[in-house]
Parts: sequence; structure tokens; C-alpha cells
Amino acid sequence: MFHPLASGAVGQGLTFTHRRGDTAWLNALAEAGETDVIAISAAAYPGIASKYLLLPHGASVGRGFGPVVVAKRAMARTDLAGRRVAVPGLSTTAYLVLRLIEPAVVPVVVPIAPFARVFEALDAGEVEAALLIHEGRLLYERRGCQRVAELGEWWLAETGLPLPLGVNVIRRALGAHTIAEVSAALRASIRYALAHRAQILPLIMAERRGEVALDESALLDRYLAMYANQDTLGMAPDVRIGLATLLARAEAAGLLPACMVEWAP
Repeated sequence: MFHPLASGAVGQGLTFTHRRGDTAWLNALAEAGETDVIAISAAAYPGIASKYLLLPHGASVGRGFGPVVVAKRAMARTDLAGRRVAVPGLSTTAYLVLRLIEPAVVPVVVPIAPFARVFEALDAGEVEAALLIHEGRLLYERRGCQRVAELGEWWLAETGLPLPLGVNVIRRALGAHTIAEVSAALRASIRYALAHRAQILPLIMAERRGEVALDESALLDRYLAMYANQDTLGMAPDVRIGLATLLARAEAAGLLPACMVEWAP
């Protein structure tokens, strides 16, 4: 999404400093309220809504798929109550949805980087199951794990809606004019990336992402097809409804505070 901005293909007149971090770190960075534009978990938005507007693009959306809970042995979803489950962070959307499914899980925070750490925790018996996002979500079968629950499937069956996982936000203090200018540049970057996917893929493949180099073209293609697509270019009406439904259900369950979603242009 941001390669066109970084290369100068779009966004002339604006200067972006790119910072990478895992999901939980980005959520914490947003809580500080000092970063102008940031990718966060959808579940983290109510906590920062007073400082940020939601951007209508840049989202990661699961349509019948999403994070998965896995274990080293066969386990039913109903078996998760009271189990130690590795989670990528307490502020992540994945953990929020898991609590909607089974409130009695015992979370053990295992950061997503290095990606192998969560599998090591499973192998060592430190946890009995693991909630996987990002690369780990695609690699668990190679690591001898079995699927216990697919959160996006559960959400679709429950609501008939897509599951917004990650969103982008922009700081309110930038003011209406700058917010509109930056939003337009971000949208242009995503549109450019989707239109020039074949040229950008080799650049991504050349990057080392922790211990996982997404240098297997089939794996990278699958990953991007899931999370960098038309839903990323613009939030469709059903995605917006999915987000409102997720936040409302979490509020009703006492998991998140009430929140009024406000959108940037």
C-alpha cells in the first residue's frame, strides 16, 4: 500500500516517514496520539476515537476468513474455555473476536515477531492453543498444527458480514484541509499499488520480514489477495456495517467502550 508513496510515484508535496511495527505496538503508538497516520486494529479505535478519524481506505478485511486458532492436537472450539491461548496482543481485533466466541480463554501474549516464537510456545506446551494473524496464519499447517477455529468464518455465520480487522486512522489535529490532502494521497497510493501489482511484488519479495521472507510467490500472492485488495482501496457499505456491528457487540459484551465512528474523507 505504501510503496508508491515511498518511491515518490504518488503523493508529491507531502513527506512521509515510514515506520513499521507489530500490531500491538502500533495500537500503543496510536494511544499516545502523536503519529499523524497509523494502521491499527479495528478493536483499538474506540480507545483513540477522540484523537483520530477513521480513514475509508487501507483496511484489512476478512470475507469469510480471518485469524485462526490452532493447536498441536485436535480440539473443538468449545474446548477453549479455560485454556491458555497465545494471542498477538490484548488490543488486537483477533483477540476481541476470540473473546466474543469464548470469553473464558486465558490469554498469553506472544508477539508476532519473530513469527516462530508462537509455534515454539505451542511445541513447548507453554500454551495449549494459539491465535494466529499475519504470516503465521498461512504457515501453521507446515508447523504441524491443526485448526480449532476460523474467526472470519464464525463472524460470517453469526452476522452475514465481512470482518474488518485492521484500519487506518488520521489525527484530527491535522485539520480538515491536510486531512483531505493526506487521505487523497493514501488512496492514490493504494490504487497505484493495485494497478501495478506485478511490478511491486518483486520489491516486497526482496524484503526480509523478520524470520519469514515472503519470497515464495504463491504464498505472497495468497497473502495479498486476502488483505490488499478492493476492500483496501475503499470500505464498501457492508464492511462499514461489519465494523459498526463488531464495535456494538463488543460494547454490549462489556469488552469495549461506546464509540461513535467518524470518517475522514
